[in-house]
Amino acid sequence: MSGKADPRQAGEGTTSRVRLDRGRGALGPALELVHTGRAPTRAVLTAELGVTRATAGAVAAELEALGLIRVDARPGAAAGGQGRPSHRLEVAEDGPVALAAQVHADGFRAALVGIGGRIVATAPGCETVDADPAKVLGSVVEAGAELLRTTGRRCVGAGLAVPSAVAEPDGLALNPLHLAWPVGAPVRRIFDECVRAAGITGPAFAGNDVNLAALAEHRHGAGRGARDLLCVATGHRGVGGALVLDGRLHTGSSGLALEVGHLTVNPEGRPCHCGGRGCLDVEADPLALLLEAGRDPGPEVSLLQQANDLLRTQYADPTVRTAAEALIDRLGLGLAGLVNILNPDRIILGGLHRTLLDADPERLRAVVADRSLWGQSGGVPILPCTLNHNSLVGAAELAWQPVLDDPLGALVGSA
Repeated sequence: MSGKADPRQAGEGTTSRVRLDRGRGALGPALELVHTGRAPTRAVLTAELGVTRATAGAVAAELEALGLIRVDARPGAAAGGQGRPSHRLEVAEDGPVALAAQVHADGFRAALVGIGGRIVATAPGCETVDADPAKVLGSVVEAGAELLRTTGRRCVGAGLAVPSAVAEPDGLALNPLHLAWPVGAPVRRIFDECVRAAGITGPAFAGNDVNLAALAEHRHGAGRGARDLLCVATGHRGVGGALVLDGRLHTGSSGLALEVGHLTVNPEGRPCHCGGRGCLDVEADPLALLLEAGRDPGPEVSLLQQANDLLRTQYADPTVRTAAEALIDRLGLGLAGLVNILNPDRIILGGLHRTLLDADPERLRAVVADRSLWGQSGGVPILPCTLNHNSLVGAAELAWQPVLDDPLGALVGSA
């Protein structure tokens, strides 16, 4: 052996590097296509990116080298069943993760979420929420840090979901109505400090829980393929809403858009925490159903679980059915108003609202159609959310976004 490089190998290596250099700007779009399940094969990736097969191959190989995806060497069927079979693209099951945290009225939970929106591990939820945000966020971050230590996974960043509008640019929780937290608590700064104190690298983010649920459902669940997606959901208390336009959350000028919980749906109804009366927030949440059905809420499990269990096990009881119909009518009235204003192409419902939809789908759809101009002209699909822990998955999406934007910069630059 002379020790000289094989000129053919050198030429092949140079060609591969040139292809990758040309396709480097496609790394983020390619990763997002695999992340959201829209590019199951290399052939689809090539078509979606509008690049040559060779460039798509180099891009896929680079994403695989970063530990983000796997290229299955056994080709699958070509798109449409014609042409040459193409290599399958899958998310890397053992790849990096994002730390996701959620706080709600009945506790908090931490999870690790991989590319593709897969929940890799969760920590047992806590059922008490301290009045000091720093104590709560310190506890949930430590639970997440323990998951990272146990699994040995690399962390790309952290995201937090809270039951409050989060004002931008400062990340302030403006209306944590169902927590004992102070109005305007700087949750993003506190969360970031807790993440740093736990030795976790990567950026930290915070957002409203329903906004993040909508983002997760749009990328991985019932909202896939929607252009203008409206999400309305009950958490453990209250009602929230979110809108995804062309793949991005519409949060308004300062993060406060779609506070749908404070639409009036029953002018003579219950007093609301906001100072109004008969808001969706207090007329169509779990507590409202229990009170409407004459049930005394107990301390054993969350209000959301009690309300869901009541609908699923006692819907034949006339009192329960009447209570459910009242909530469906109020929810439908609120949705109809939103349809008139926003004209979404799909509505998805989460929390108790998903259970109400399951209980009597035709009634809810009829109320929305009767009360909305666009509903009368053809109807808007109303579907249940499909992801478990979608707010957690959405919190992780915040942390994954820098990687989706620039995989090399986020992973190699931070290494």
